[in-house]
Amino acid sequence: MPSTKEHLKSMASAIDAIRYYPAQSVFTDFVEMAAIAIRNAYDHTGREEREALYLKLLHKYKPEDRHRFSELLQQLVQALHEEPADILGELYMTLGVASAARGQFFTPPSISNLLAQLAMDTDRIHQDVARRGFITLSEPSCGSGAMVISFAHKMQDLGINFQQHLHVTLVDLDLRAVHMAFIQLSLLHIPAIVVHGNTLTVQEFDHWHTPAHGMGLFGVKLKRGFAIDSDMGQAYVATGSAYAEEDLTLPLLARAGQGNNLSTQGATL
Repeated sequence: MPSTKEHLKSMASAIDAIRYYPAQSVFTDFVEMAAIAIRNAYDHTGREEREALYLKLLHKYKPEDRHRFSELLQQLVQALHEEPADILGELYMTLGVASAARGQFFTPPSISNLLAQLAMDTDRIHQDVARRGFITLSEPSCGSGAMVISFAHKMQDLGINFQQHLHVTLVDLDLRAVHMAFIQLSLLHIPAIVVHGNTLTVQEFDHWHTPAHGMGLFGVKLKRGFAIDSDMGQAYVATGSAYAEEDLTLPLLARAGQGNNLSTQGATL
Protein backbone atom coordinates (compact mmCIF):
# COMPACT_ATOMS: atom_id res chain seq x y z
CA MET A 1 0.00 0.00 0.00
CA PRO A 2 1.25 3.52 -0.79
CA SER A 3 2.42 5.55 2.20
CA THR A 4 0.87 8.85 3.28
CA LYS A 5 3.79 10.72 1.71
CA GLU A 6 3.21 8.91 -1.57
CA HIS A 7 -0.48 9.82 -1.51
CA LEU A 8 0.41 13.45 -0.81
CA LYS A 9 2.89 13.43 -3.67
CA SER A 10 0.28 11.98 -6.05
CA MET A 11 -2.31 14.54 -4.97
CA ALA A 12 0.11 17.45 -5.38
CA SER A 13 1.08 16.16 -8.83
CA ALA A 14 -2.56 15.92 -9.90
CA ILE A 15 -3.17 19.53 -8.86
CA ASP A 16 0.04 20.80 -10.47
CA ALA A 17 -0.89 19.03 -13.72
CA ILE A 18 -3.70 21.57 -14.21
CA ARG A 19 -1.44 24.41 -15.28
CA TYR A 20 -3.99 26.91 -16.55
CA TYR A 21 -5.17 27.76 -13.01
CA PRO A 22 -3.03 28.51 -9.93
CA ALA A 23 -2.61 25.56 -7.56
CA GLN A 24 -4.46 27.50 -4.85
CA SER A 25 -7.54 27.84 -7.08
CA VAL A 26 -7.50 24.17 -8.07
CA PHE A 27 -7.16 23.09 -4.43
CA THR A 28 -9.99 25.41 -3.35
CA ASP A 29 -12.27 24.10 -6.09
CA PHE A 30 -11.42 20.50 -5.20
CA VAL A 31 -12.32 20.83 -1.53
CA GLU A 32 -15.53 22.70 -2.34
CA MET A 33 -16.64 20.08 -4.87
CA ALA A 34 -15.71 17.21 -2.54
CA ALA A 35 -17.59 18.82 0.36
CA ILE A 36 -20.66 19.33 -1.82
CA ALA A 37 -20.52 15.74 -3.09
CA ILE A 38 -20.44 14.37 0.47
CA ARG A 39 -23.15 16.68 1.78
CA ASN A 40 -25.49 16.17 -1.17
CA ALA A 41 -25.44 12.41 -0.60
CA TYR A 42 -27.68 12.83 2.46
CA ASP A 43 -28.71 16.49 2.93
CA HIS A 44 -31.49 17.42 0.51
CA THR A 45 -32.03 20.91 1.92
CA GLY A 46 -30.45 23.28 -0.61
CA ARG A 47 -29.23 20.31 -2.64
CA GLU A 48 -30.12 21.75 -6.07
CA GLU A 49 -28.25 24.99 -5.41
CA ARG A 50 -25.17 23.13 -4.24
CA GLU A 51 -25.35 20.76 -7.22
CA ALA A 52 -25.50 23.72 -9.60
CA LEU A 53 -22.43 25.19 -7.93
CA TYR A 54 -20.63 21.83 -8.19
CA LEU A 55 -21.28 21.66 -11.94
CA LYS A 56 -20.25 25.28 -12.41
CA LEU A 57 -16.92 24.61 -10.70
CA LEU A 58 -16.36 21.36 -12.60
CA HIS A 59 -17.01 22.95 -15.99
CA LYS A 60 -14.28 25.52 -15.38
CA TYR A 61 -11.88 22.71 -16.28
CA LYS A 62 -11.11 21.00 -19.57
CA PRO A 63 -12.92 17.67 -20.07
CA GLU A 64 -9.65 15.76 -19.98
CA ASP A 65 -8.85 17.19 -16.52
CA ARG A 66 -12.19 16.68 -14.78
CA HIS A 67 -11.42 13.12 -13.75
CA ARG A 68 -8.55 14.43 -11.61
CA PHE A 69 -10.96 15.62 -8.93
CA SER A 70 -12.46 12.18 -8.31
CA GLU A 71 -8.93 10.77 -8.27
CA LEU A 72 -7.93 13.37 -5.67
CA LEU A 73 -10.82 12.33 -3.45
CA GLN A 74 -9.92 8.67 -3.88
CA GLN A 75 -6.32 9.41 -2.90
CA LEU A 76 -7.56 11.31 0.17
CA VAL A 77 -9.76 8.40 1.28
CA GLN A 78 -6.84 6.00 0.93
CA ALA A 79 -4.45 8.32 2.75
CA LEU A 80 -6.86 8.74 5.69
CA HIS A 81 -7.27 4.98 5.81
CA GLU A 82 -3.51 4.55 6.05
CA GLU A 83 -3.01 7.35 8.57
CA PRO A 84 -5.94 9.24 10.14
CA ALA A 85 -4.34 12.69 10.14
CA ASP A 86 -4.70 16.18 8.69
CA ILE A 87 -3.96 15.15 5.09
CA LEU A 88 -5.58 18.19 3.48
CA GLY A 89 -3.70 20.60 5.74
CA GLU A 90 -0.42 18.90 4.83
CA LEU A 91 -1.33 18.99 1.14
CA TYR A 92 -2.17 22.69 1.36
CA MET A 93 1.20 23.47 2.91
CA THR A 94 2.99 21.16 0.44
CA LEU A 95 1.51 23.11 -2.47
CA GLY A 96 2.99 26.30 -1.04
CA VAL A 97 -0.30 28.19 -1.20
CA ALA A 98 -0.70 29.09 2.49
CA SER A 99 -1.47 32.75 3.04
CA ALA A 100 1.10 34.49 5.23
CA ALA A 101 -0.73 37.78 4.69
CA ARG A 102 -3.84 36.30 6.31
CA GLY A 103 -1.85 34.53 9.02
CA GLN A 104 -3.06 31.23 7.61
CA PHE A 105 -0.83 28.26 8.35
CA PHE A 106 -2.01 24.74 9.10
CA THR A 107 -0.80 23.14 12.32
CA PRO A 108 1.87 20.43 11.93
CA PRO A 109 0.82 16.98 13.23
CA SER A 110 3.32 17.03 16.11
CA ILE A 111 1.87 20.30 17.42
CA SER A 112 -1.71 19.09 16.94
CA ASN A 113 -0.96 15.95 18.93
CA LEU A 114 0.64 17.97 21.72
CA LEU A 115 -2.27 20.42 21.94
CA ALA A 116 -4.79 17.58 21.88
CA GLN A 117 -2.92 15.91 24.74
CA LEU A 118 -2.98 19.17 26.73
CA ALA A 119 -6.74 19.49 26.19
CA MET A 120 -7.39 15.96 27.46
CA ASP A 121 -8.93 15.66 30.90
CA THR A 122 -8.88 11.86 31.10
CA ASP A 123 -10.91 11.48 34.29
CA ARG A 124 -13.58 13.91 33.14
CA ILE A 125 -13.83 12.26 29.73
CA HIS A 126 -14.43 8.83 31.26
CA GLN A 127 -16.93 10.30 33.74
CA ASP A 128 -18.89 12.22 31.11
CA VAL A 129 -19.02 9.28 28.71
CA ALA A 130 -20.45 7.11 31.50
CA ARG A 131 -22.84 9.82 32.74
CA ARG A 132 -24.05 11.37 29.46
CA GLY A 133 -22.91 8.86 26.84
CA PHE A 134 -20.70 11.35 25.01
CA ILE A 135 -18.53 14.41 25.44
CA THR A 136 -18.67 17.64 23.48
CA LEU A 137 -15.66 19.49 22.13
CA SER A 138 -15.45 23.07 20.86
CA GLU A 139 -12.90 24.20 18.27
CA PRO A 140 -13.45 27.96 17.69
CA SER A 141 -10.85 28.35 14.92
CA CYS A 142 -10.70 24.94 13.33
CA GLY A 143 -8.67 25.31 10.13
CA SER A 144 -8.67 21.89 8.50
CA GLY A 145 -9.65 20.10 11.73
CA ALA A 146 -6.17 18.91 12.68
CA MET A 147 -6.55 19.23 16.44
CA VAL A 148 -9.97 17.57 16.42
CA ILE A 149 -8.54 14.62 14.49
CA SER A 150 -5.70 14.35 17.01
CA PHE A 151 -8.12 14.63 19.93
CA ALA A 152 -10.34 11.90 18.49
CA HIS A 153 -7.45 9.51 18.23
CA LYS A 154 -6.27 10.33 21.74
CA MET A 155 -9.75 9.21 22.84
CA GLN A 156 -9.22 6.00 20.91
CA ASP A 157 -5.98 5.49 22.84
CA LEU A 158 -8.10 5.68 26.01
CA GLY A 159 -10.27 2.86 24.68
CA ILE A 160 -13.20 5.18 23.88
CA ASN A 161 -14.91 4.99 20.49
CA PHE A 162 -14.87 8.61 19.29
CA GLN A 163 -17.34 7.76 16.52
CA GLN A 164 -19.98 7.12 19.18
CA HIS A 165 -18.91 9.13 22.22
CA LEU A 166 -17.62 12.45 20.84
CA HIS A 167 -19.43 15.37 19.26
CA VAL A 168 -17.56 18.43 18.00
CA THR A 169 -18.61 21.95 17.10
CA LEU A 170 -16.01 23.58 14.85
CA VAL A 171 -15.96 27.12 13.51
CA ASP A 172 -13.96 28.94 10.87
CA LEU A 173 -14.44 32.17 8.97
CA ASP A 174 -12.61 30.83 5.91
CA LEU A 175 -15.02 28.75 3.81
CA ARG A 176 -12.13 26.74 2.34
CA ALA A 177 -11.12 25.67 5.85
CA VAL A 178 -14.74 24.74 6.61
CA HIS A 179 -14.76 22.48 3.54
CA MET A 180 -11.43 20.92 4.49
CA ALA A 181 -12.54 20.14 8.03
CA PHE A 182 -15.93 18.87 6.92
CA ILE A 183 -14.44 16.47 4.35
CA GLN A 184 -11.89 14.95 6.73
CA LEU A 185 -14.24 14.61 9.69
CA SER A 186 -16.89 13.10 7.41
CA LEU A 187 -14.47 10.52 6.04
CA LEU A 188 -13.22 9.69 9.55
CA HIS A 189 -16.84 9.38 10.75
CA ILE A 190 -16.47 11.96 13.52
CA PRO A 191 -19.84 13.39 14.64
CA ALA A 192 -19.58 17.14 14.13
CA ILE A 193 -21.14 20.38 13.05
CA VAL A 194 -18.70 22.54 11.09
CA VAL A 195 -19.90 26.13 11.24
CA HIS A 196 -18.98 28.70 8.62
CA GLY A 197 -19.01 31.65 10.94
CA ASN A 198 -17.17 34.19 13.05
CA THR A 199 -16.41 33.10 16.62
CA LEU A 200 -15.67 36.66 17.77
CA THR A 201 -18.90 38.24 16.50
CA VAL A 202 -21.00 35.06 16.94
CA GLN A 203 -22.16 35.23 13.31
CA GLU A 204 -23.21 31.99 11.63
CA PHE A 205 -23.48 31.71 7.84
CA ASP A 206 -23.94 27.96 7.32
CA HIS A 207 -23.78 24.65 9.18
CA TRP A 208 -22.16 21.54 7.70
CA HIS A 209 -23.27 18.42 9.60
CA THR A 210 -21.07 15.37 9.08
CA PRO A 211 -22.81 12.08 8.22
CA ALA A 212 -21.84 10.72 11.64
CA HIS A 213 -23.80 13.56 13.28
CA GLY A 214 -27.01 12.35 11.68
CA MET A 215 -26.31 8.63 11.82
CA GLY A 216 -25.48 8.91 15.53
CA LEU A 217 -28.75 10.83 16.18
CA PHE A 218 -26.77 13.67 17.72
CA GLY A 219 -29.43 16.18 16.78
CA VAL A 220 -31.63 14.42 19.36
CA LYS A 221 -28.86 13.64 21.85
CA LEU A 222 -27.61 17.23 22.02
CA LYS A 223 -31.11 18.60 22.62
CA ARG A 224 -31.80 15.96 25.25
CA GLY A 225 -28.35 16.29 26.80
CA PHE A 226 -27.54 12.59 27.00
CA ALA A 227 -27.65 9.24 25.20
CA ILE A 228 -30.18 6.61 26.24
CA ASP A 229 -27.46 4.05 26.97
CA SER A 230 -25.79 6.38 29.51
CA ASP A 231 -26.37 6.67 33.27
CA MET A 232 -28.59 9.71 32.68
CA GLY A 233 -30.41 7.85 29.93
CA GLN A 234 -31.16 4.89 32.16
CA ALA A 235 -32.45 7.25 34.86
CA TYR A 236 -34.63 8.94 32.25
CA VAL A 237 -36.05 5.59 31.12
CA ALA A 238 -36.77 4.66 34.74
CA THR A 239 -38.37 7.96 35.81
CA GLY A 240 -39.50 9.57 32.55
CA SER A 241 -37.90 12.89 33.42
CA ALA A 242 -34.63 14.68 32.69
CA TYR A 243 -33.15 18.12 32.66
CA ALA A 244 -31.78 20.01 29.68
CA GLU A 245 -28.09 20.82 29.90
CA GLU A 246 -28.03 23.48 27.16
CA ASP A 247 -29.93 26.69 26.59
CA LEU A 248 -31.25 25.92 23.11
CA THR A 249 -32.41 29.51 22.61
CA LEU A 250 -28.77 30.57 22.21
CA PRO A 251 -26.99 30.50 18.83
CA LEU A 252 -24.85 27.41 18.25
CA LEU A 253 -21.60 29.35 18.68
CA ALA A 254 -22.71 30.71 22.05
CA ARG A 255 -23.73 27.23 23.24
CA ALA A 256 -20.37 25.83 22.11
CA GLY A 257 -18.65 28.11 24.61
CA GLN A 258 -20.65 26.93 27.60
CA GLY A 259 -19.07 24.99 30.44
CA ASN A 260 -20.04 21.46 29.36
CA ASN A 261 -17.67 21.63 26.41
CA LEU A 262 -14.01 20.75 26.35
CA SER A 263 -12.09 23.17 24.16
CA THR A 264 -8.97 22.81 22.06
CA GLN A 265 -8.08 26.35 23.12
CA GLY A 266 -8.30 25.48 26.83
CA ALA A 267 -10.86 28.23 27.49
CA THR A 268 -13.64 26.01 28.80
CA LEU A 269 -11.85 23.07 30.37
